[in-house]
Amino acid sequence: MKVWDGFIRFFHWALVACLAGLYFSAEEGAMDLHFVIGYVTCALLITRLFWGMFGSETARLSALINGPKEVLQAIRSQSMKAGHNAAGGYMVLFFFVLIATQLATGLMTTDDILTDGPLVQHVPYEWVEIASSLHHQNFDWLLIAIALHILAIIVYALRGKKLVPAMITGRNQQVNGKVQMKASWPAFILFMFALTLLMMTWGYEPLVALFS
Repeated sequence: MKVWDGFIRFFHWALVACLAGLYFSAEEGAMDLHFVIGYVTCALLITRLFWGMFGSETARLSALINGPKEVLQAIRSQSMKAGHNAAGGYMVLFFFVLIATQLATGLMTTDDILTDGPLVQHVPYEWVEIASSLHHQNFDWLLIAIALHILAIIVYALRGKKLVPAMITGRNQQVNGKVQMKASWPAFILFMFALTLLMMTWGYEPLVALFS
C-alpha cells in the first residue's frame, strides 16, 4: 500500500543530510557552508509546511494532531496505520518547532567576530544575544529529539513494525486500505522556487565564498 508520496520521502532524507551537514559544518567552523545548508533546510521546511496543508493525506499537518486517548492507543497498539500514528505525529510537530527555532535564531546569530546572520543588522542587539544563545542550546534539544526518534524506530522494529523501508519505497505492506496520494511536482516546484529565492538573497554571499 502506498503511504508516502515522493516529496515526503525526499524531505525526510534531505532533512537528515542537512542536519548532519549543519552539525559538522558548525563543528569545523565552515560557516559559509553552514549558512548555505541552513537556507536549503529553510526551503525544505517552508515547502513541507505548505505540503502539510495541500498535499497527500498522510502529509497533512491535521493528521499529526490527535487527542491523548489516541496517543496512548498508538503506543499500546500492535497494528500499524498509514502515515504517522498519533504518538509519532506529535514527535514530527516537535521536530518542526525545533527546526523552525534553529533556523529563525540562526538568522539573528553572531559570533561577534566574522559571522553574522542576515537579520543581525535589523534587530535589537538584545534579540541577537538571546538568539545566539538559543541557537546553540536548541541544537542540543534537536540532537536529543533525533536520538529519541532513532530509539523509537528501533523499538518499533523489534515489535515487528518496519518504518524505514516505507520511507524509502513509499509503500508499507503491513498496512491495509487506501489513502489519498497527490502528485508531488507542485511541492518540488515550490521547493526550487524557495531555494532559488533564498540563494539569490541571503545565500548569495556565502554561496559565492563557498565556491570561490
